[in-house]
Amino acid sequence: MNSTPDHEKARQHALERLQVLDTVEEQAYDDITRLAADVCGTPIALISLTDNHRQWFKSRMGLQAREMPRENSFCSHAINAPHNMLIVPDTATDERFVNHPLVTGDPKIRFYAGAPLLTRDGHLLGALCVVDTVPRELNARQLEELQFMAHQVLVMLESRADSGQQISEP
Repeated sequence: MNSTPDHEKARQHALERLQVLDTVEEQAYDDITRLAADVCGTPIALISLTDNHRQWFKSRMGLQAREMPRENSFCSHAINAPHNMLIVPDTATDERFVNHPLVTGDPKIRFYAGAPLLTRDGHLLGALCVVDTVPRELNARQLEELQFMAHQVLVMLESRADSGQQISEP
């Protein structure tokens, strides 16, 4: 996927169209996050959306932060490859992440897998991701389930935007 300024502007517009950033936690999304952690056997699962400056979590399990700077986001690496999952079996051996502050400091991430949240018009908005503090791999069924759940998150977000339903801010 192209990461030109025009593409980034269109991606940001697609995210804004959903009117989801900075909204309250919702049980339907929390259920998917919990299921993702359960299926993948990880202590952390997130529904993350990446805007111009930050990664914001619509739902989170096992992590207290509601957002973090985009430059500290694992998901920001996935924006240029929207049709592929980003899988990092061991962050300590991956040159992209070995010195990352979330690897060297708390929560000491060692494993990351993110299924893209790709809109129907091809914009990658973030990821449904699972994270662990130990290296690991997911089997084919777990990867397929994670992708399926990511698709359901996007269906829910786009259905709401299409119907004009507003999500209350906290």
